[in-house]
Amino acid sequence: MNIREWALIAFTILTQMSVGSLLVLWLAHYYVNRKVGMKEADRLSDYALLSLVVMFGLAMVASLFHLGNPLNAPRAVTHLATSWLSREILGSVIFGFLVLVLGVMQWRKIGSFSLRNVIAWIAIIAGLALVFIESRVYMLPTEPSWNTLATPVTFYTTALLLGSLAMGVAFVANYAYLQKKDPQSSKVQAELVRDSLRGIAVASVVLLGIEFVAIPIYVAYLSVGNAASLTSATLMIGPFGVVFALRLILAFIGAGIFGLFLYQSARSVGEEKTLGYLAYSAFVLVLVAEILGRFLFYATQVRVGI
Repeated sequence: MNIREWALIAFTILTQMSVGSLLVLWLAHYYVNRKVGMKEADRLSDYALLSLVVMFGLAMVASLFHLGNPLNAPRAVTHLATSWLSREILGSVIFGFLVLVLGVMQWRKIGSFSLRNVIAWIAIIAGLALVFIESRVYMLPTEPSWNTLATPVTFYTTALLLGSLAMGVAFVANYAYLQKKDPQSSKVQAELVRDSLRGIAVASVVLLGIEFVAIPIYVAYLSVGNAASLTSATLMIGPFGVVFALRLILAFIGAGIFGLFLYQSARSVGEEKTLGYLAYSAFVLVLVAEILGRFLFYATQVRVGI
């Protein structure tokens, strides 16, 4: 694979993780606001929102490497009526702009919470639409291994799984910062982090289950398709079989085993340090697993026709 294909891996994973992160972050913000008030909700989420802005910024940088000549980027948006790629670029710009606006308003406390909440949900809807558009870019008749329902399913699963675990890391890191800054006032945050991580752990196990159902069905579907589909399936479990197995193992350990440990530890007071280790480990393992999965997505494609 060349650098442009690796740039695609980085771009798609980072954009999808950003979308999932914003959804998880804002659900956590809503929950905390209802439970203990706006002040604590903002303390939990403000720095996490900053990490999300940086995450999506890295995605946009990765997209420039795929374009080859970044100066051609404006021309790529000239075929909105017919090109999913043009829609992807426009959707990325819209989502990034909304996230940046939300970040500035949230950090500076500009406008009412109701206004920020509306902007946040518009950004989330735009992000979910962006993930769908990204999947449609690849669902081409000439690419049998991509032109299946598995493409949008895996893209959304990646978004929600990585987004959940990324926000788990952000919440843990934010708590560690608050604890050093003011140990007394961080006690409430410790409880909120535990609550959030329990939800994230449950979500990671459920999403892992979806992946472990979708992947075998996808491989079986390719195996009974045309010659190109069969070749893709053969590549996945043959020459790339080690990568395929490693991807499943890392996802199972990270989202499954560590997810269960994360849930169990989050039920106990005073286990914040252990929670940190588990959250970081789960995220890294699943991130590597998703990168390997996206590598296989590109490496096993077999084109039909010209």
